[in-house]
Amino acid sequence: MRKLAEDRQDGGRRPMRRTIGTSMRAALRRFSTAPPRPVVVVHGGAWAIPESLTAASVAGCEAAARAGLEVLERGGSALDCVEAATRVLEDDKAFDAGHGAVLNELGEVELDAIVMDGADLRSGAVAAIGPVANPVSVARMVMERTPHCLLAGVGATRFAQSQGVPLLRSLDLVTAEAQAQWRELAAFPSAVKTLFNTHPLAASDTVGAVALDARGNLAAATSTGGITFKRAGRVGDSPLIGSGCYADNELGAVSCTGHGESIMRVLLARGVLALMDGRAAPDACALALRRMHARVGGCGGTISLKPSGEVGVCFSTPRMAWACARGGEVRS
Repeated sequence: MRKLAEDRQDGGRRPMRRTIGTSMRAALRRFSTAPPRPVVVVHGGAWAIPESLTAASVAGCEAAARAGLEVLERGGSALDCVEAATRVLEDDKAFDAGHGAVLNELGEVELDAIVMDGADLRSGAVAAIGPVANPVSVARMVMERTPHCLLAGVGATRFAQSQGVPLLRSLDLVTAEAQAQWRELAAFPSAVKTLFNTHPLAASDTVGAVALDARGNLAAATSTGGITFKRAGRVGDSPLIGSGCYADNELGAVSCTGHGESIMRVLLARGVLALMDGRAAPDACALALRRMHARVGGCGGTISLKPSGEVGVCFSTPRMAWACARGGEVRS
């Protein structure tokens, strides 16, 4: 994770940092121009990651990418891969998803997650679900065991329990740091609008993964614990198809992170894919983020894959944790 170049926006907006460093571009180019073969890209959130969390964030993403690649190398599907990789991130307390989730205004955990299969456009999601260890797996259960695409709140929690998923205590998932954040960020409007890109505790370490398997199928997943001191019942972009996640074998796969309300307004994931035609994946990601910033002022990050296996990683926040794995090689 490196300091990003600055790009002054029209209209006098603050400088917008975008894309990745030159050496990182070169590393990704080797991935992007290689013959199509199984590949997984993961992210651990786009925000002002402090130096104290940088090493843990990078290590967590690399571990998740390796776990996903192991699935692909065993002949597993892209869907299996993104679920496995996202579960690793959810189990890592360095990230705000599953273990490591944050508290809402009531001091409770509410989680969001989604999976999408690019082969047939099936998707499953949960929103504001109670404290479960791996919401991404519950999202997949929604996709495979119900006729629905999204379950929310009490209904999502009850569904998880009906499928044998243990319901934990909120404090089983929340770190001491998250409790300190809850005490400091005492108002939802400030947490979302003012502190998102400037306050070191205003984390948006949503996690996600995109993958291409040996059969040419794409999949994507996104999972989050939301924003500290958010209103009870608040749902961001992560579980919303086309906003926080999208996968289509004909177009590509995307997982997003950042300011949820901004991402929802522009349908960022679907917007990235709409820009893929005739553009390199990193350029499509960068343009989509610039457009979001210009229209609604929000910042964030995306990871993407083209059907060819070309990789796109871009972020308009100070930093984003990410990793890419293919052919036994992991880059971050």
